[in-house]
Amino acid sequence: MVVNRVTPVGDTQDPHATPGSGFGSLPLIRWGRELWLLPILLLAAAVRFYDLTAAAIWGDEGSSLLLARYSLAGIWQHAAFDVHPPLYFMLLHGWIELFGDGIFALRCLSALAGIAAVGLGVWLVDRLATRRAAIIAGVLLALLPTAVRYSQEVRMYSLLGLLLIAATLALVYWIRRPQRHRYLVFYALLMSAAFYTHYFAVLAALCHWVYLGLIRVQHGYRFRHIQRASWWLANLAIVALYLPWLPNLLDLMQHMEQLKVGGDVGWEDPVTLSSLPSMVWSWLIQDDGEQLPLPVFLALPLALLVLAAVAVVRDRSVSRGSVLLALYTGLPLVLVFAVSWITPVFIERYLTAYALGLPLLAALAIDRLYSRVRVLALAVLVSLIAVEMVGVNNNATVDSNDQLDHVVNYVNQHFQPGDRIVTSDMLWYLSYVYYDRTGAQVRLYTPPTADGHSTRPNEYGFGTLVTADVYLDSLAELPGKDRVWLVGTFGDPGEFPSLPKAWQASGEVHAGGVQARLFVTKSAAE
Repeated sequence: MVVNRVTPVGDTQDPHATPGSGFGSLPLIRWGRELWLLPILLLAAAVRFYDLTAAAIWGDEGSSLLLARYSLAGIWQHAAFDVHPPLYFMLLHGWIELFGDGIFALRCLSALAGIAAVGLGVWLVDRLATRRAAIIAGVLLALLPTAVRYSQEVRMYSLLGLLLIAATLALVYWIRRPQRHRYLVFYALLMSAAFYTHYFAVLAALCHWVYLGLIRVQHGYRFRHIQRASWWLANLAIVALYLPWLPNLLDLMQHMEQLKVGGDVGWEDPVTLSSLPSMVWSWLIQDDGEQLPLPVFLALPLALLVLAAVAVVRDRSVSRGSVLLALYTGLPLVLVFAVSWITPVFIERYLTAYALGLPLLAALAIDRLYSRVRVLALAVLVSLIAVEMVGVNNNATVDSNDQLDHVVNYVNQHFQPGDRIVTSDMLWYLSYVYYDRTGAQVRLYTPPTADGHSTRPNEYGFGTLVTADVYLDSLAELPGKDRVWLVGTFGDPGEFPSLPKAWQASGEVHAGGVQARLFVTKSAAE
C-alpha cells in the first residue's frame, strides 16, 4: 500500500533522516532529531500550568466536585440524571483520593490530559504527513486557546479531546495495517471511553464512518476497510460496552423537559448566521469577534476554510489523511450548528475536542504551501501564531482579586457559630460549597413564584446533586437567624426581594459579580 512517506511502512530507517553530511552526527543535531517533541510539550505545559489556580472554581466545576464526592456506584446513579456520562467524574473521584482536592491538584487532571492531547496530535500529523508538518501542528495545537482554557477546568472536555485524538490515531494505524487487529482493539476501547465521557463523542464516530466511506469510493486506490468484518465487530464491541449506560441515556432523553426547567439544557441563546464564524473566533481568541468590522469578522474563518481546502486538494497520499482531519474538524461544527436552529447546543466547550483538529489541518496546509510558496507559508504560520497568542493572553487575563473565593474567604473569617448562609442561585451554590470552611449548611434560596409554583430544581441535571434540606423557600423559615449571610449576584436586589423587616444590614463584601451581605436581627444588634 502506498503511503505519504519516503520510507516504506515498516522500514526501521528514520523516514525523516537527512542523508548526506556528517553534521548529523553532532550531539546537538542528534539531540534535536531525537527530542524534537520535548520543546512542544514544554510549551503546551507552560501555557496550561500558567496561572492554573488564578480563576476561582465556577459552577460547572463545582458540580464536578460534588458529583466526584460520591462513591463510584453513587456517581453512576447521579450521572444518570446529569447531562454528562460518568467516566470523568469517576476518574476525578480517584484523582482526589490520590492527590487531594486542592485547586491545583484538581485542575492538573485536565492540564495533563491537554498536554497529552498535544503529543498525540503531533503523532497523528507525523503519521499523515512530514516531520515539518508535525512540528507546525504541535506549536499551533500547544497554543490553541480553546484547548488551553478547557485544560484549566475541572471538567471533562480536555479528557474528551485526548480520547478522540487517540482513537483517530488508532484508526489511522489500522487503516495502514488492517491485519493488525490490536489497533482496532485500542480504537474500540478509546471510543467506548469517549462515549462514557461526553455524548458528543458520537460525532467523532460519525466522522470516522464518513471518512471510511469516502476513501472506499475515491478515484484510484480504494480502501475497503469499511467492508471488513473486523471494523464492524469493533463497532459492535463499542455498542456492547455502552449497553450498560444506554438505559440511562434513553431515560435522560425522555426527560429533556425536566432538564430545561432546571436550566441545565436550553439555556443557550438561539443561533444566528453569525454564530458559525463566531465559534471559530472563540476557538482562536476566546472572544466571539462580533464587535469586529464585518470584513475582518469573516476574513479569518474564510482564510481557515481556504487552508482546509489547500490541505485536502494538495494531499497526494492514497489514504487522504487530510480528509479525515477536515471531517473531524468541520463536520461536528456544521452538524451542531444545524441542530442548534432547533435546540440550541452550539456551545464552545462541547466542541473543543473537535477544535483540536483545526491546527492539525492548518499545519498540513502550511507544510504543503511551504514546498511551493515559502514566504506565504511562513506568513500564514506567523499570523496564526499571533492570533492564538491573543487568545492565550485573553485566557491569562484573570484578576485574582476579583473572584468568588475572596467573598467566601471573607465569610469564613467573619463567621460566628449559629450564622446562616444562603445563596441565591444554583451556580453560586455549587462553587460556594467548595470554598466554604464554616461547617454550616449552605442553603439555596428557592422562593415560589407569584402564582405559587415552586422554583426548586427537579432531580435532573444539577438538581441530582442537592438534597431537599438544602432548599429554602422563605427567609423567614431560617432557624436561629440572628445573623444571616446572603450570597448572590452583585447589584441585583431582586434575588432576595422580601427581606424580613427585623433584619438590618451589618456588612458587605463583593468581588466581581458576586457579593455577600451580612444581616442581623434588631434584637441581636441591640
